Amino acid sequence: MCAMPFVRVIELYQHQVQWLLQDSRKVFGLIKGTKVGLVADVSHMSSGPRLLDFQKDLLCLIDEQLCYKKQLYCLSFSTEISPLWESPKNINVHVLHEARQWIQQLEPGRGCNLLKALKHVLMMKELNSLVLIVGSCPDQSLEILSDYAQQCMLGRKLQIHAVTYDCSNPASLAVLKNLAEAVRGCYHCYSSKGENFDSSDVHLLLQESQKAKDLLKIIKQTFQRRIGGSLISRIADVSTEFANAAPSNFLLKPPKHKGPLVIQTPCILAKTSTDWLKTNGLKAKKLNLYQVLAPNAFSPVEEFVPILKKTVSSTLHEKVMMQFEWYDGTVKNIHVDLPVLYSYQKLLAKMVRIYEKRIDWLSVASRRIWGSVCERRVVILVDISVTNSMYITHIQHSLRLLLEEQMSNKDYFNIIAFGSDIVPWQLELVPSQPENLQNAWRWVLSLQCKGSRNFMSALRRAVEVDFKDKDKHRSQGLYLLTTGIPDQETHTISAYVAEVCRGFDLQLHVCLFNVMEDVDSNGIIPARYANPTETAIAFKEIVQAANGRFHWFGEAGIFESDDITVIVSEMEKANNYSQKCAFLVESLKQRSVNQSANPFIPEGDSNIPTKKEKRRPQKLPSPKPTALSLARMCIKDNHGAERNASVRVLAWRPTSAKAEIPPAQTIKKWPQTENKRKHKPRKQPEFSVSVFYTGKGRNVGTVYQKYPKLMCIRKSVPSVTLPKKEEICSSKEWLTKYSIKKLKLELPRLMFGPGCTHQKKTVESLHKKVSAKYCTIFPSVDINGVVKHLQFQSKELEIYTEQLEKVLQRYIQRIQWLLSGSRRLFGTILEGNVCVLIDTSGSMDPYLPHITKELTSLIWEQLRRNEVRFNLLRFAENTESWKECLVKATDETCHDAVQWVSRFHAHGNTCILMALQKALSFQGIEALYVLTDGKPDTSCSLILKEIERLRKKQDIKIHTISFSCTDRGANEFLKKLASQTGGRYHCSFGDVDGQLAAHRMLTEGLDDEDDPVFPYFEGDDLKKLTQEVAKARSFLKQAKSLR
Repeated sequence: MCAMPFVRVIELYQHQVQWLLQDSRKVFGLIKGTKVGLVADVSHMSSGPRLLDFQKDLLCLIDEQLCYKKQLYCLSFSTEISPLWESPKNINVHVLHEARQWIQQLEPGRGCNLLKALKHVLMMKELNSLVLIVGSCPDQSLEILSDYAQQCMLGRKLQIHAVTYDCSNPASLAVLKNLAEAVRGCYHCYSSKGENFDSSDVHLLLQESQKAKDLLKIIKQTFQRRIGGSLISRIADVSTEFANAAPSNFLLKPPKHKGPLVIQTPCILAKTSTDWLKTNGLKAKKLNLYQVLAPNAFSPVEEFVPILKKTVSSTLHEKVMMQFEWYDGTVKNIHVDLPVLYSYQKLLAKMVRIYEKRIDWLSVASRRIWGSVCERRVVILVDISVTNSMYITHIQHSLRLLLEEQMSNKDYFNIIAFGSDIVPWQLELVPSQPENLQNAWRWVLSLQCKGSRNFMSALRRAVEVDFKDKDKHRSQGLYLLTTGIPDQETHTISAYVAEVCRGFDLQLHVCLFNVMEDVDSNGIIPARYANPTETAIAFKEIVQAANGRFHWFGEAGIFESDDITVIVSEMEKANNYSQKCAFLVESLKQRSVNQSANPFIPEGDSNIPTKKEKRRPQKLPSPKPTALSLARMCIKDNHGAERNASVRVLAWRPTSAKAEIPPAQTIKKWPQTENKRKHKPRKQPEFSVSVFYTGKGRNVGTVYQKYPKLMCIRKSVPSVTLPKKEEICSSKEWLTKYSIKKLKLELPRLMFGPGCTHQKKTVESLHKKVSAKYCTIFPSVDINGVVKHLQFQSKELEIYTEQLEKVLQRYIQRIQWLLSGSRRLFGTILEGNVCVLIDTSGSMDPYLPHITKELTSLIWEQLRRNEVRFNLLRFAENTESWKECLVKATDETCHDAVQWVSRFHAHGNTCILMALQKALSFQGIEALYVLTDGKPDTSCSLILKEIERLRKKQDIKIHTISFSCTDRGANEFLKKLASQTGGRYHCSFGDVDGQLAAHRMLTEGLDDEDDPVFPYFEGDDLKKLTQEVAKARSFLKQAKSLR
């Protein structure tokens, strides 16, 4: 058998791999087929260098590969699709020119609706090749995409070529690769950084090359045993040279792969997630649900009642007590404090966002491969067995990232590579100095894969040499990077690890790199074989014995990580707590609804259980005795005894001081009241009784089913419920439903009614003014110069304070909402058909970029979200509208509007009248929103008269927005224009101070009426709401002073 054909075949494979890794083939792979459909995802693009690079690569693809095809079809997609032509075009000079222009005009989009693009392009029956270029994760799942593609491709000879372009999202890589495999297509992965590279074409060539090398090794062994000679020796030497060539020599390497390290110094010492949660967990932050509920949790009480001769359990309060299962399995009665639970749920949501950031941090850079390296003394064990020959570049790059990002702040480190033999970098641990890190990297570049996985020998070498003084040091760790199961048995390694780590601060952490390896691809059968799941289970057992952490990752992302699992568990705990809070609140609301409903139960239905308390029929009150009749009663009761002193005093007290005598002012109004009652008689109380025979003669019994309602003079504090969701309306409309007056929380009317007036009357015999008897019972308060009596108790004042603070917090949240997003500059868009007018005169030039940004936010946040029909109009010395009529807000129209806005430039004067006239001419318009920074060029009175004339034909509101305008006259004009047309005036001045004041009020409390305070807002919405806040705070201050 001659070796030269195999040598030539290997050389051919090498040249083919190198050719595939050049020019556009390096980025997109080799495009097959003659009638090609090009489908490009633009959702991942952003304006700047990234977009320019993408366009440059696509132009290169057109010039190098697609220009030699017969037909071409181009389509870009994000949320919506944008085809260049209606059908595939025969390739010629004009078609290629149009394709290049189309590439240069590509613009970034939102979303990655790959399914919609497939539905459109698979309708083109002429195509025999489809190139999918995706840079972000598709909106649809793999199952939906693959099922649809397979069904559409039945009976068709269509080659799908899937490309992931410069994408670091593991989900996107997995979806595209699995989609290509499902439809038996080709897959190509490109990264500008060179971290991720994969290609089905290159993979096939490397597999064939490896088979040829295996045959060369067999030929070499045969010639060495049987024949000698110079020619045969030369052939054998050549075969050895090619057989020993590493597959990594043919693979694409990251940029500057062999360059020196770019060492980074971490700002803080890394922690495991378990240690991190000790200071940032729910329990550490005192956000455990049972910690929050404990002050209001009461155990049920059971006591024996002698008169009933049975054990009686305590009952729940009807409105605010709920039964709740405690963490130890017992049941407690919980007082449900709604504001506390709402605040608690907000804190839980905030902690969940922090945990999400932690997971994101653990999923990028070197932590995606190694996890978080936390120890001060570290030894890295690297698997370089022959099965890793295809992945040596990945292993080297992983080590590079670790040395650059996480090793500079360690005390000592070492690296041990192992296959069948052990290859340590240094004989013992060395300091983590930049020079040593650079030397270690140069040594890593020289590593070659060979042998099996003799992990036990590498582990013993590290423990017995590098960590020989492990009892004298703390914070020591071993980090293993491997791709498969070790040669030794799992229980043997676990027993050894448990013995050497017990009693010492030494842990073993495993980083398992998931690869699809072929057992006999290299001609060597490993000592042990296990599938990826079995391998993961074995290493979990080893890690558990070493008290370490397990990290399982692959090219598609992280499959399992102990650090991430702990954080996810804490997030699930927070979600569980939040659901329990929601259950408590919902149960309480449901109970309140059921109680307020007061369902009617028919008389004859005795099977319906009721829990109403039994009440005896209430006797009618006896008439109030006079002093004389009271004295006679006392004489009768005491059988002629001496009169009681108190009776004597009562009998001789002046009539003007009696409590039952009404004040003089009230008496004057009685005749009028009586006259009114003649026309409207007082409604008598209704009784409802049922009669039954007692069984003794003709005696009957009576049961009262409905009692007359007693008139209550005292007013109770109403319970307030405000909506959590913000309503899209003006502050005036909002306050008509939720103002202090509407909620019946005005302090004077609630606590100081007509019956609370303190009055004195002159007694002629005493020659002085005498107060009524009740004046000594109730405390007196001076309210606006009038002395009144306070009949509320401290508990009722406390309830009033709680309700008012709840309302105040809701007002402040509404103010925060008005000061957030696009509402800060433009206010709230209320109508469904609007036109936004933007001043682009020369004075707006310094603010135009900011205005453009805020207008973009307005388009997406308010117009698109609420599906408003809108138009845009800019005005300076002339006017220009975006469209000629109102357009419904869709993704496509909003993208177009944003692009139109981005082309604004400031120049000329401020011709506002012309702009208003044009905007009022739009069909179906309901309101105009005018943003300007100063006075118009024409007379203000002329504009007001002209607008009044135009509004006679159609009632259209004009809302004015003052932006960075210090001219008092200009602001007054805008206020008059808005007031005259029924619109609102808005001014963003003081928004930053307002946001700070609102934040301080919600976090620091509302105890001080004078600090913090909102700035003076001139805009109608904010002005009305801050005035209501000031009114509520003054009531709150008075209520607290009365307590």
